[in-house]
Amino acid sequence: MRRSVVLLVLLASLLPAAAEAQPRQGDVVPGSYIVTLTAGARPGAVAADHAARNGAVVDHVYRHAVRGYAARMSAAQARAVAADPRVAGVEQDRVVTTQVQSLPTGIDRVDGELSSAVAGDGTGTVNVDVAIIDTGIDVDHPDLNVVGGRNCVRGPNTYNDGHGHGTHVAGTVAAKDDGAGVVGVAPGARLWAVRVLDNRGSGTTSSVICGIDYVTANATEIEVANMSLGGSGGDSVCGGSDSYHNAICNSVGAGVTYAVAAGNSSADANSYRPATYEEVITVSALADFNGEPGGGGAATCRSDVDDTFADFSNYGSDVDLIAPGVCILSTWNDGGYNTISGTSMASPHVAGAAALYKANNPGATPAQVKTALQGAGNLNWNNVDDTDTTKEFLLNVDAF
Repeated sequence: MRRSVVLLVLLASLLPAAAEAQPRQGDVVPGSYIVTLTAGARPGAVAADHAARNGAVVDHVYRHAVRGYAARMSAAQARAVAADPRVAGVEQDRVVTTQVQSLPTGIDRVDGELSSAVAGDGTGTVNVDVAIIDTGIDVDHPDLNVVGGRNCVRGPNTYNDGHGHGTHVAGTVAAKDDGAGVVGVAPGARLWAVRVLDNRGSGTTSSVICGIDYVTANATEIEVANMSLGGSGGDSVCGGSDSYHNAICNSVGAGVTYAVAAGNSSADANSYRPATYEEVITVSALADFNGEPGGGGAATCRSDVDDTFADFSNYGSDVDLIAPGVCILSTWNDGGYNTISGTSMASPHVAGAAALYKANNPGATPAQVKTALQGAGNLNWNNVDDTDTTKEFLLNVDAF
């Protein structure tokens, strides 16, 4: 029987723009105006005339994209220019800023900027290969280093992302530290797009196993894999009748560390695969809105309480770590960026951490990576909303 596999995405919304230093984008530039002209008016001649008669100090003359000029002048001079019948319009100039790289709150919360890669300083890069077993990755995204992949979904034979989820996951793992967009936990790591979910974000166990099989075949290169997906199902033992679990067991045995999402059903993760499997690192979600411990951050893209267990997250003894998973900003399709929530967003923080650890400890086994990540975690979060009595260690990478 084929089991349905679904994405663990809860919500997509945009974060409000962060406050920027002055001058701010869109601010009016005092004493600076853009003048557009009517058809037939000669831009150079009109600009020179207005400079002579009205005192305009011309900075640019436009002849192609628009016809007109830009100049510095007073408001009274601008009104006089606007009265010229050759002028179609006069508008105030405005500030435009570069779209500089952002340090997402999740990267801040796990101390990515304090790791060996110093995420966010514009120089970090990590020499590790990570597979994103998901909807694929936007292979042309300028903030991602996609080096290869495999399509395991029926239809067009491409591992390019037709949904956006896999691209978002990839950015949290490894967005480049290049001064643009966002930065990941393991900046610039080589990404392998393993497409096992279709453009609707759904697939089958057989397609997921196809993806795991591909990763295992390339285990000499791929050190870490992320699976922000899941379906119903209980635990089993390696070597039993559960082909899904056997695939995971053999892939981990080949040296690949797996980070997986706990699930978004506010339920015990022991009823969800692959979250319930012992060989993986299962990750629940923390609600964090400001990248800082202690709570108090205002909710942004969805309602929750800062620095607490996310109200949607699965829980239980199968969970190994908790990581930020609410209102996470990351890469999106068509070279874009988006903010969404889910344990799907928590898991790639851990995959990125595993990549950092492997970069500095290339001989570490998956079990050793899990132990190291748990040992480096902290309990500096409020588990008031955690349904079980176990307080998971919060991911922290400052030691990696």
